[in-house]
Formats: sequence, structure tokens, C-alpha cells
Amino acid sequence: MLGDVLSESMFLPSLDVQTKEAAIDRLLECVCATGKVRDRAQARADILANEGRMSTGMQHGIAIPHAKSDTVDEIVAAVATTQAPVGLPGPDREQARIFILLLSPKAGAGPHVRFLAEIARVLKHRSLRQRLIEAVDAVSMRRVFIPADE
Repeated sequence: MLGDVLSESMFLPSLDVQTKEAAIDRLLECVCATGKVRDRAQARADILANEGRMSTGMQHGIAIPHAKSDTVDEIVAAVATTQAPVGLPGPDREQARIFILLLSPKAGAGPHVRFLAEIARVLKHRSLRQRLIEAVDAVSMRRVFIPADE
């Protein structure tokens, strides 16, 4: 599933951003460029509303801003790393360096949950998180999630 959703153009290495909103906006630009998001402003509002209900900061410097939204008919996602930690502390109080933005249709929870589970499976490994942060280009970032032989 990750390979179907995360094309090379959906990876942004080493963003120079200072806030979670700036990171979300850059990732949203990326997914909107696919043409699969009908209303950028509504998608942003959906993501920020979800952020308001609960922090999407996870452990190990990972943030997964996400929302179910009427603006998409299929899952769209993008991944970014930041040059410096960004103020979205997770439960372990570590600020985020890895951001995964996810928008999925409101109908049906299965694909949304499966995508999050696959992301968690990859990012539970410290060495893979480090490779992702150190990646200098989209190709290297994508290989963390989808090895070249897949």
C-alpha cells in the first residue's frame, strides 16, 4: 500500500520550517499538486481541526497530521523531514523531525488504518528513522519505506 500512495514526488527532504503549521502547509502543497485534493483550504481546515482535537505528535520525533476529509476520494500522503526539530512534541516530549501528512476519504476506515499501520511498522526502527532524517533526496527517503527490490 505504501508504494501505491507514496510516489517519489511525495517526499520532501530537509524542510526549513519553524512551525508545525508551516510543515503541514508544505506537505499539503505537495499532495495538492497531485490533483487529488479538490479543496486545499478545506483539507487544511480538516487537518488543523484534527490537530485541535488531539496532538498528532508521536514518539521518536514523528508527527502524523491527518484527517478524514470530503476533499479526497482516495488516500493521499506526503512525507517530510525537517532541518531542525519542530514544536509538535509527542508523548516522549521529543519535537518532530519526521512529518507524514495523510488525507483519506471519510467513507471507510480500513485503508486509513492500514496505511497508518504500515507507516508505524517502518518507523518503529530507530535505524530507519535515522536514514530518513539523513536522506538528502526523495529517492533515498522513499527507499526507507519502499526498498528498491519491491
